Amino acid sequence: MPGISVIIPTYNRVAFLLRSLNSVAHQTKSCDEIIVVDDGSEDNTRKCVQSFAEESRIPVKYLYQKNKGPAAARNYGISEAQYTYLAFLDSDDHWQKKKLELQYQSLSSRPEYMISHTKERWLRRGQHLNQKKIHQPGDGDIFKHCLRLCAVGMSTVMVNRQLFDEIGLFNEELRCCEDYDLWLRASSRFPFLLIKNPLTVKEGGREDQVSFQFRIGMDKLRISAILDLLQKVRLSKEQARWTLEELHKKCLVYGTGCLKYDKILVGRSYLEIALWAENSLHNDLQRPLTSVPESPEPVS
Repeated sequence: MPGISVIIPTYNRVAFLLRSLNSVAHQTKSCDEIIVVDDGSEDNTRKCVQSFAEESRIPVKYLYQKNKGPAAARNYGISEAQYTYLAFLDSDDHWQKKKLELQYQSLSSRPEYMISHTKERWLRRGQHLNQKKIHQPGDGDIFKHCLRLCAVGMSTVMVNRQLFDEIGLFNEELRCCEDYDLWLRASSRFPFLLIKNPLTVKEGGREDQVSFQFRIGMDKLRISAILDLLQKVRLSKEQARWTLEELHKKCLVYGTGCLKYDKILVGRSYLEIALWAENSLHNDLQRPLTSVPESPEPVS
């Protein structure tokens, strides 16, 4: 149905969840439903959502699952959402009041776009954090930017749900970098519409965050996502070149790091993938690429 579903995955974030919910409730354009997916919380998340729902003019749906990670939680929310446009909000982030209004107006008036994101304001332990140039979000064809790093903030996104029919859902095997993986698949096929206002406030710098817990192994997850992209998505010759260049760079750095810390077999495996990427580039990117290597390490 025409309208907006807001999907909020959460796990033991009751200290932040109410602020996120209130930021949705106070939007200048109301959404049509709020879906909170509780990913196995052990705090008072259920009571927090129930209390909010009793006072809310927006229908609130509370879903519970055993802890499976943010990818599975978002997929559960997508499966239960009733409306055309899906907006995602991490439960420790929040929105400025015009976020849904400006984004919905832009997307609904530009049917050639399937996905939109906004600029962000970053906070670390409550203090403003300046973004480096590389972290500034892009407009239009952002595939090359998405290869380098996670170039799209999860809480900034509004998606026409048809996009998931085209590219698939979040990869539930990835407990982190599941957004990096999705943006690669999305940006390889669709342009991104950027709203150039900092309408999303992102909180960071805490040890309970997935990005902190996986900070050591994040590169291996991104390498796995790139290999999966090469195996499953038909890229243009230019996209394939960019992808192989980034794969070569990431594998070279990560493989060398593994050798430094005496992970000899794993390190050699990544360096072999780097060599495969280099050879594929020198062979003028014959399509389709054959014998794409598997990820040397489990990703879950």
